[in-house]
Amino acid sequence: MNKEIITSPRTGDSCIHVKHKSGLDIYICEMQGFNSIEALFGTKYGSVNTMFKTAADKDYTTVPEGIAHFLEHKLFENEDCGVFELYAKTGASCNAFTTFDKTCYTFSCSKNYEENLKILLDFVRKPYFTDENVDKEMGIIEQEIKMTNDNPEWLVFFNMLSGMYHSHPVKIDIAGTVESISHIDADLLYRCYNTFYDLNNMVLSIAGNISADKVLEICDSCLSPCADKGLETVFPDEPDDIVKPEIREKQPVGASIFHLGYKCTAKNGLERLKDIAAASTASALLSDPALPMCERLLKEEIINSTFGGEVFYGDNYFTVIFSGESDKPEIIREALFEEIDRLVSEGIREKDFQRIKKSSYGMMILELNNVESVANMMLNAHIDDVGPYDAIEVLSALTSDDVIDYMRRELRRDRCVLSIIEKEA
Repeated sequence: MNKEIITSPRTGDSCIHVKHKSGLDIYICEMQGFNSIEALFGTKYGSVNTMFKTAADKDYTTVPEGIAHFLEHKLFENEDCGVFELYAKTGASCNAFTTFDKTCYTFSCSKNYEENLKILLDFVRKPYFTDENVDKEMGIIEQEIKMTNDNPEWLVFFNMLSGMYHSHPVKIDIAGTVESISHIDADLLYRCYNTFYDLNNMVLSIAGNISADKVLEICDSCLSPCADKGLETVFPDEPDDIVKPEIREKQPVGASIFHLGYKCTAKNGLERLKDIAAASTASALLSDPALPMCERLLKEEIINSTFGGEVFYGDNYFTVIFSGESDKPEIIREALFEEIDRLVSEGIREKDFQRIKKSSYGMMILELNNVESVANMMLNAHIDDVGPYDAIEVLSALTSDDVIDYMRRELRRDRCVLSIIEKEA
């Protein structure tokens, strides 16, 4: 068993990484003095992973959209009893979630973490799918899909992605569509489970008032060696250009809402981390109410306090998004175009850059004192193929010139998509 202590040279915080004999990557952060424990058991399997093969396969397999989410639902039901019943006996809170890039099973507790960890490692490794329980779940997930289709915030986001991406499955709802999930059966769930829930494709992250030796002892007793299947995932070819620059739809909403996104170059590892730092700083500057553009738009009542920016990224996709409520999103689009041009031409005032950077850095440091944040940080870093503390180092090295260069390269007018949900008259 290869045990590595990873330390942040900037803060002195540290965690333990173990490549377990089973093939599982394990991250442990002992946080003595804290009362809570947070654990995540995740697989690099999200809604975008619809094309894959293993070393034993001759050709790639394509599966229906939404199957990763469907599988997550079904793992909570085993042959003997429901997982929630098991955790109820220990006093833990459990949950699970599927994103575009991963599926995770979690628990939070303040005691009995040893028993809770055994439950987590056990139930995720024991799938139980039958035609009957798959059919039962089908109706539940259909209702979930229909509910999200009626959610204006969800709709405006996916309309933006559909205007941005030609082929990439990120434009499809994580839960899939009513039509796509109708093709899921027990055999297909087992196929995806056996492919993606290979321990070599998974990660355990646990933080809080724990003993690393005890965690590893439990892993030794619960996990057997698993052969690496040589998993490969691929994505359809995606051109650099967008599908269309504007999508409008009317809905019974109290106020018109919008998402304005830039289709940016997708990278991996540390290069992507550098782009995240630059893009996040750019979006924070462009949506800062203390700076002239937003101050003017607020005064003219074009935007309100809901206006903000964020970075959305994953395997083969990367976007910078501005969103909020407005009856005049076209004016916001033009204001962003002009402000980006101005910043690229004139530069960013150093005091504005330093204020945004210090705020982001402070949030990162604050999260190191939160058990849930630390557990998520370790898992997400592994999924993103970077170190747990690399984001702090990358942000520390970021300069205003890096941000200007990113805006010049990536925040291009011809890669911008405006999605609008208009209030019905």
